[in-house]
Amino acid sequence: MRALIDAAYLWREHDPDPVTRAELTTVIDAAQTGDAAAAAELSARFSGPLTFGTAGLRGPVGAGESRMNIAVVIRATAGLARYLLDTVGPSATVVVGCDGRRGSSEFMAAALQVLSGAGLTAVALPERLPTPVTAYAVRALDCEAGIMITASHNPPADNGFKVYLGGAASDPAGRGVQIVAPADSEIAARIAACPPADAVPRSTATITPAPAWLPAGYIARMAGHRDSAAESPVTVVLTAMHGVGGATALAVLAAAGITRVHPVPEQFDPDPRFPTVAFPNPEEPGALDRALALARRTQADVVIALDPDADRCSVAVPGPRGRWQQLTGDELGALLGEQAAADPTRPGDTLACSIVSSRLLMAIAEHHGLTGVQTLTGFKWIARTPGLRFGYEEAIGYCTDPQAVADKDGIGTAVQVITLIETLAAHGKTLLDQLDELARRHGLYASAQLSFRVADPAALSDGMARLRGALPVQLAGSPVVEYRDLADGYRGLPPTDGLLVRTAADDRVIVRPSGTEPKLKCYLECVLPVGQTIPRAAAGERLEMIKTELTAALGW
Repeated sequence: MRALIDAAYLWREHDPDPVTRAELTTVIDAAQTGDAAAAAELSARFSGPLTFGTAGLRGPVGAGESRMNIAVVIRATAGLARYLLDTVGPSATVVVGCDGRRGSSEFMAAALQVLSGAGLTAVALPERLPTPVTAYAVRALDCEAGIMITASHNPPADNGFKVYLGGAASDPAGRGVQIVAPADSEIAARIAACPPADAVPRSTATITPAPAWLPAGYIARMAGHRDSAAESPVTVVLTAMHGVGGATALAVLAAAGITRVHPVPEQFDPDPRFPTVAFPNPEEPGALDRALALARRTQADVVIALDPDADRCSVAVPGPRGRWQQLTGDELGALLGEQAAADPTRPGDTLACSIVSSRLLMAIAEHHGLTGVQTLTGFKWIARTPGLRFGYEEAIGYCTDPQAVADKDGIGTAVQVITLIETLAAHGKTLLDQLDELARRHGLYASAQLSFRVADPAALSDGMARLRGALPVQLAGSPVVEYRDLADGYRGLPPTDGLLVRTAADDRVIVRPSGTEPKLKCYLECVLPVGQTIPRAAAGERLEMIKTELTAALGW
């Protein structure tokens, strides 16, 4: 305990933020009186520095080296600045944006000051803009890097520090894309070598506001994906999920001629408490309840749900017998992939998705004479695909305009979805009809997820170890014919912590720890032939059987 107390005192001494200094003092004092809860809390706050990797930094906001706070942001930015000085030089320009989470404005200000203190040009976006605007800005301004302060759809307590590289600081295919190895480890090494936060130089001398045309340029670019000048007949319900996407999304939709939009009022304005949802993630049960209720009242054609930083998009549509149906990430990925593949005006000749996403996109690419590519999970890999026309991951992330935004973009996706609804309606069809057509053409690719949230991240490694030691020999009555440990690499992909299992019936399961949350995630897919009817019920039963067997194999 003495060593822990000493480490906490040392951190507090060099913390430049009086708020987190006071917070840490309270915890230290309580721990020293023998308060067991305070001692445990102190241990959690000093369990090691937040790990800087391909997702940047992400963690709970609070005092201490294991939390997101101004001191951590200062040192992370100083490490990035040192990396840019070493690889690009003092001419490097970095654009910085932030969402509406707790601490975001203060973290953004600290990052800008550190960049300026290092002699770099720091471009400040207006606060509380969507993550895709920052990604757009890296390319539009030809910056060497971009920083976005966001924790995306993480729980309310969290915040994060996301990094893009551009210009001379990255490979040509990765201009304006999230960092990958070796840049992540090289930046991390420079962070580790940084002095304490209060010794890092800070300045405002080279901070400059982003040009006024930049947010407007993003709005015009995304609106331009609807090429009709007529007002859209589609009625939309839009939820921003208490995030920062609402105002920008409305501006984009209005500029595109999509004016019949009903925002969910109680979820429209940014609110870091996310008071109406258990988790601020459109995929979570209950997250769309208010949007669906409004859709029924307004007789809407579609519900568009953005996550809090608006880089992801979920869609719901009216189904049989008036029931609303939320599309899975893979279903929407197939629809948008078919839309992109069938449009010869789109640049690029490649459709890409993460390895855990449905293999249907590969079949769509082949059908249209395009290249289909599977990558590791994350848009740091998908957006780096050469010749990319469209890319997606099953976690409702879609890259529909990779030339402008080399990342997932929920707002750009919304425009493409509404445009697709219009196009299909002109032929008397719906999104669900289009899914049926894809099933008749390629077979029914049905997917599902099985997730295990854990309190202790060490349990993720334990679960993977158990599975590696007791692999199932069959799933849903079909023998396993392929097993790959993704840690050894797979089909030319870099090694990653994961397992792939495939059966003789072409069921596929991939198990991996989440890169952003304390979850073990299992991705299930079965492929069934389609005759006169589409066997969705049979596919659902098969996936449920695989879930049960996989849960038993994991011991959870």
